[in-house]
Amino acid sequence: MHQLTYGDIKAASDRIAGRIRPVTLAPLDPGAIRTAHRDPLDDRPEQPCEVWLALEFMQHTGSFKARGAQNFIQAHRDANTLPDAGVTIASGGNAGLACAWAAQQQGVPATVFLPETAPAVKVAKLRGYGADVRLVGSEYAEALAACEAFASTTGALSSHAYDHPLIAAGAGTLLEEIRRHIPGLDTVVVAVGGGGLFAGVATAAQHHGIRTVAVEPENCRALNAALQSGAVIDVTVDSIAADSLGARRTSQMALDAARQDRVHSVLVPDAEIIRARQALWDHRKVAVEHGAATALAALTSPDQHVPDRDLPSRPAAPSRSYRPGNGERVCVVLCGANTDPSDLVSRPTTQ
Repeated sequence: MHQLTYGDIKAASDRIAGRIRPVTLAPLDPGAIRTAHRDPLDDRPEQPCEVWLALEFMQHTGSFKARGAQNFIQAHRDANTLPDAGVTIASGGNAGLACAWAAQQQGVPATVFLPETAPAVKVAKLRGYGADVRLVGSEYAEALAACEAFASTTGALSSHAYDHPLIAAGAGTLLEEIRRHIPGLDTVVVAVGGGGLFAGVATAAQHHGIRTVAVEPENCRALNAALQSGAVIDVTVDSIAADSLGARRTSQMALDAARQDRVHSVLVPDAEIIRARQALWDHRKVAVEHGAATALAALTSPDQHVPDRDLPSRPAAPSRSYRPGNGERVCVVLCGANTDPSDLVSRPTTQ
């Protein structure tokens, strides 16, 4: 397995420049996020933390996945390794949409495999990007097997939702943009599913001395389970955010990145994810996926965190929240908004 490096992310930044939308950042109101209890030895003036939202759901196709997909296809085009049969992927979610979009941008055929149970709206959206959509079986595993067989017989280039260095490096370009907008950034908070976004962002953050908080639903904890066991393992998946964060296992790249210093694993319950997503709608009229709200839930969940924030996160009892320190500059990535907003109920707010 290729060890992801900062050089990979820099190369991706150069490769996709001008081909993706720059990230938009929005600050939260001062005092919106509580800070951690102060260290008695900290004699600095007390000041609130500074929290920003990275509105990456405004990216092409509605999620960060466009970065990795564009990097993947462009790298193969540059290397003259794009086959006439184009690219193929098994995914009815954000990765499939991103692959189809990037292929369309490059004038490359894309064949996307989905289970027959895939929502019609996703099928229509994929076809809108020019993809040849194949509906196979009742489960993702059957669609994946058909995708692999298609690649083997046609020579199409197989893409992956998260477990590929070009995909992860493309995702990591997001951190490069964020730190240019927020000088002195201390911490970046990201939701974790399979680990492509986390691996890329954490690798770039490590290079710049920035802390990474990896947030998972407590019942979709592939990365945290890998940290606990010391190896990539399969986990059960049962969460409101499983549609985007429901990977049964993380990537080895993500586990390697999580073993670095200044990386912290946080698990949040579904109730807090739902509450964070509703709060984004109530206070900002922003409708995001439950997966995107998972990152914010780490900052809004009740205080249950491991105090030593500068050690690798392998605690016996995982953190349940993250509290920024005095004056800490934090950016929370809202990674996608391909969601049905009908369950967001407008409520009066005083904020």
